[in-house]
Amino acid sequence: MRIKRIAKHKVLIVILLIVVIGLGAFGLNQERTLHKAHSTFDNYYAFRGCTQLIKREPTYGVCKTGSGQTITIVQYHGKWYLKGDLPLGMLGHLI
Repeated sequence: MRIKRIAKHKVLIVILLIVVIGLGAFGLNQERTLHKAHSTFDNYYAFRGCTQLIKREPTYGVCKTGSGQTITIVQYHGKWYLKGDLPLGMLGHLI
């Protein structure tokens, strides 16, 4: 009986480790994707799905997405964001 109980716990631990590692890998991938997207205007343009550049200035740009929506991309603290979707508070300056 004891061997079955130990084996059952080992299986649960292995499954839990696989889930934790999978979530960690997913989180790292998301962090890398967002870091790359915010790093340059061109990367953020592609990240947002822009298909047509309407206007481009050194600190902002206006483009049209594949769905036809017109969006403004702005530079904020050396990173690129969607206008109105800037990072808030102290955490935004640390990232």
